[in-house]
Amino acid sequence: MAKNSKKGATPKAEDRHWHGKRQKARAVKSASRTGTSTTGPAAPRGSGATGARGAGRGPDTGRTGEGQTGIAPMRRSPDAPEVVAGRNPVLEALRAGVPSSTLYVMSDSSDERIREAIQIAADRGIPFLEAGKPQLDRLTDGSVHQGIALKVRPYRYAHPDDLLTGAAGRGRGGETPGTAPLIVAADGITDPRNLGAVVRSAAAFGATGVVVPERRAAGVTAGVWKASAGTLAYLPVAQVTNLTRTLKAYQKAGCFVAGLDARGTTAVGDLEIATGPFVLVVGSEGKGLARLVADTCDLLVNIPMGGRAESLNAGVAAGIALYEIARQRS
Repeated sequence: MAKNSKKGATPKAEDRHWHGKRQKARAVKSASRTGTSTTGPAAPRGSGATGARGAGRGPDTGRTGEGQTGIAPMRRSPDAPEVVAGRNPVLEALRAGVPSSTLYVMSDSSDERIREAIQIAADRGIPFLEAGKPQLDRLTDGSVHQGIALKVRPYRYAHPDDLLTGAAGRGRGGETPGTAPLIVAADGITDPRNLGAVVRSAAAFGATGVVVPERRAAGVTAGVWKASAGTLAYLPVAQVTNLTRTLKAYQKAGCFVAGLDARGTTAVGDLEIATGPFVLVVGSEGKGLARLVADTCDLLVNIPMGGRAESLNAGVAAGIALYEIARQRS
């Protein structure tokens, strides 16, 4: 049984008010696999992504100790920082407020975009260094830099345990202490713009944080920062080596886990159990949820769609689902 050093012992599953709803949801999921239904006809098609991906990922290592749930430990970005190159990309990154450590500019650069980039860097206190072409070539690994490059600070990922209590986001716009956690798990989303859109929606609808896999998925990059419209400044992201194991740990901690998938037989708007501790899993673009991830979920839910499109991209689907969940929780 997981414990929390501040709040005392976590109650047993059968003592929680949502336990009966979890059992009913599992029965619905089991019936949908065998071709039977306990709730009538299947819901209309629709979800953020379609299909299922292959087996899960490698083993995970847990953090132990009192007050911990055994979820995978925090992982920091590699030592080598990300470098954004090119006049437009650098200017867009600076305008978006991407945390940066140094701006490099060739001494003979006079482009208007470069002048604006220098001004923004000066206003934000980002060090500015003149650099020759050979130095910029080495810094950008030979890419087209147009005489300017920006070194982005490595992102410091939160520990997944912190998302259960909102500790990583308190004081920065995170979930209000004392409310049930709402966590968004991104299963294999590889497009930084989609991941940024998921983060932005999660922040807009009161999520505690976002979880991403370490492999075969987008991490927090400058592109994700831009797409999140700055919400990464206060919404924590945790990175784990094994998403399936992390979801199981969240379940043991008392969370209900729902996967957004076209195969779901429950519409996301009918998800009454979302009022308690809740994890929404969003699948990747085109492939949907991995098989092991889908099997781990307590229930698969869909977004009913009456139009011609068979699916939505991950960012749009997450926004619609989180709106419905927020409506239920309010």
